[in-house]
Amino acid sequence: MQINPADNVFILISTAFVLLMSMPALAIFYGGLTKVKSILNTIMMVGVAFSVVSFIWLAYGYSLSFSGDGAFIGNLKYLFLSGINPSDPAPAADNLYHYLFIFFQMTFAAITVALMAGAFVERMKFSAWLIITVLWATFVYFPVAHWIWGGGWLANLGTLDFAGGLVVHETSGLGALVGAIMLGKRKEAVMLPSSLPLVAIGTGLLWFGWFGFNGGSALGMSAQAVSAAFVTSIAAFIGGFVWMALEWIKFKKPTSLGFFTGIIAGLATITPASGFVDVGAGMIIGFLGAVVCFWAVVYVKNRFKYDDSLDVFGVHGVGGMVGALLLALLAKPEVAEVKGLFFGGSFTGLWHQIVGILAVGAYTIVLSFIIFKIVDKLVGLRVDKETESEGLDEAVHGEKAYQKEI
Repeated sequence: MQINPADNVFILISTAFVLLMSMPALAIFYGGLTKVKSILNTIMMVGVAFSVVSFIWLAYGYSLSFSGDGAFIGNLKYLFLSGINPSDPAPAADNLYHYLFIFFQMTFAAITVALMAGAFVERMKFSAWLIITVLWATFVYFPVAHWIWGGGWLANLGTLDFAGGLVVHETSGLGALVGAIMLGKRKEAVMLPSSLPLVAIGTGLLWFGWFGFNGGSALGMSAQAVSAAFVTSIAAFIGGFVWMALEWIKFKKPTSLGFFTGIIAGLATITPASGFVDVGAGMIIGFLGAVVCFWAVVYVKNRFKYDDSLDVFGVHGVGGMVGALLLALLAKPEVAEVKGLFFGGSFTGLWHQIVGILAVGAYTIVLSFIIFKIVDKLVGLRVDKETESEGLDEAVHGEKAYQKEI
């Protein structure tokens, strides 16, 4: 296949959309959910993670994820992008310029680590977060990306993940859960969002960016790209409505926060399946994603008493795993020549998805635990009680999000 100008324009725009999902979308979404005294620290955690991971992606992350034919990790053929010319086609997508494919995948790697920050807000040392960002991207994200998208063992097995239900959402969700448990609860664990209007803006921008995230994962302008973007939006509004309804039934009030959370749950759940399912399946996935993620956030979290501050595990981790499983059931051959169990497929496809979920989950949990332990020994994970009470904005950064008028 030759370089396709239309495909490159589409993926360049999609890359910009995914970049927007981190800065400003995720930053202000998380910032709006955080207490006023730590909102800037939360925004900084997202922005710095995105920047640091982007650099190490160029240095060695892309090479480890997308070079070589190793089952578990790539090689250093493209260390600091050596030997790559701007006009070269990408080996993994020869209709695209190599630089563009690297750029597109860089935004995925960066937002995956940034997503974890939501579980640690208001109590993690900034220095610890910087070290975790480097280690976690290197030893969790890069290998898993190679397993599934870089020709590794799960790709050869047949495990499917269109846009990151396993590579992005399961890894970040489980990494967040491990870190939240090891950090312990906040002193003031009651949710007091600093600005729900900011959460609304962040939700809208994330939804907008998800068109590039899922649609762009077709790696070209095609019917599959349009279908992926369309079902993504369907799952989003279905998820928002269902979460709001469940909250209304249980708590007697339909909150804006619940509606926004349901939208994100629908988006996370459709992600791994978006390029393989039709409109009807998009509705089902949005519905089930909201139901299961609501159960994880409202019941599981309260049952086990862990402080995943902004529900990264309950929404992203659980949603990604549910979506990856539903893919095996609902994939329609007319969309991408993949047969789900309900459309003429076999139990083999379902088994491949289960193996992928379990393997990625076990690996992420073990490596995340080791990484957090190492960082705890090096610099400590948690700020002291005085800093936590004062708020991380002033204590760590010497700034306030809002200044009182004199």
